Amino acid sequence: MSEPMTLGEHGAERIARKLAAVLEARGIGPVERGPVDNTPSNEPGDPEFHRQRRADWALKRWQAATPYRYQNATSSHPGVHEWARKVAADPRSAGFLLLTGPFGTGKTHEAYGALRRIADAGPEKYEFIAITAPDMYALLRPGGSERGTEYEVQRLKRIPLLLIDDLGTEKITEFTEEATYRLLNERYNESLPTVITSNLEADSRNEEGVRQGPDLTTTLGARITDRLRQMTTVIGMDGPSRRGAA
Repeated sequence: MSEPMTLGEHGAERIARKLAAVLEARGIGPVERGPVDNTPSNEPGDPEFHRQRRADWALKRWQAATPYRYQNATSSHPGVHEWARKVAADPRSAGFLLLTGPFGTGKTHEAYGALRRIADAGPEKYEFIAITAPDMYALLRPGGSERGTEYEVQRLKRIPLLLIDDLGTEKITEFTEEATYRLLNERYNESLPTVITSNLEADSRNEEGVRQGPDLTTTLGARITDRLRQMTTVIGMDGPSRRGAA
């Protein structure tokens, strides 16, 4: 069998010139390639199109569940931004977010802003409940819900994203401690992202271990704060009250 023939560099050039001459004789010029457009097409099949659709849907859910006062809430703290990014990318890796500080320093505003940032990211799943601690305890007390206490406990345990506002404002009782422990312990075990705001510090002890005042440990109990300590991003909100005189 004879060896296969190769055109070689010059042979290929001659064929290319002959082909170009034939095309030119027929009035067919060379095709010039334009610049490639790599921007998102915003059409079905493009990942950005579907992400934006998810974000639009999630934002509508956020607006429906957010009180009127916080409809324009946006987060500004870098730590809150990072936590929200983790929730959008991999919810079970984010842990809890605890915003502490005096009344009026913007904790609730930042909390709803964090939920909005998650919605804007277009997550695959977006479901959340936002509730104040007093309303939560009222719901969990016997007779507090037409659907039953256990139903409400399970709903708060399993919702993918939960905001508890003003935790620690209620007078601590055996009931509130047990209800809070059941809820947060389940969310801790399942690594479900949870936002908590409180005017109390997580731990007020100084370097000598002496408590400087009431904190979440003394108010909620060591069982709960021990859980929080292991998987919580704590951000202190300082400064004067934003609710100043009208």
